[in-house]
Amino acid sequence: MSTATKPKHIGRNISRIRELRGMKQEALAISIGVSQQAVSNIEGSETVDEERLNTIAEALGVSAEAIKNFSDEVVLNNIQNNYEGAVINDGPTVNHNCSFNPLDKVVELYERLVQAEKDKVEYLEKFLEGK
Repeated sequence: MSTATKPKHIGRNISRIRELRGMKQEALAISIGVSQQAVSNIEGSETVDEERLNTIAEALGVSAEAIKNFSDEVVLNNIQNNYEGAVINDGPTVNHNCSFNPLDKVVELYERLVQAEKDKVEYLEKFLEGK
């Protein structure tokens, strides 16, 4: 039985980083000057030549080393450690601490709309008096 480590699937790493960046294949294709089908083929490849990898890394805003060493576990660990109070699968309890009352914002908006209408009426009355 061999204990050799399985090589990283570079194309899959590119795909995951692209998805995490919220980028579609078409957008990546345009930024590196290839077709969407070519990006699909790259993401299906286990290896990518260094020059192409550097171009893709620049388009994704990461280093080529970041693509080579990408790991879902590291990303999840990073999110958990850097997001205050992060707990994955905490259940249905959601605690959002708003710093304002949403109803106050609705009332404020309504008052501004009413004032705008009053200003329009006043303007139109002055305009009609002038004729």
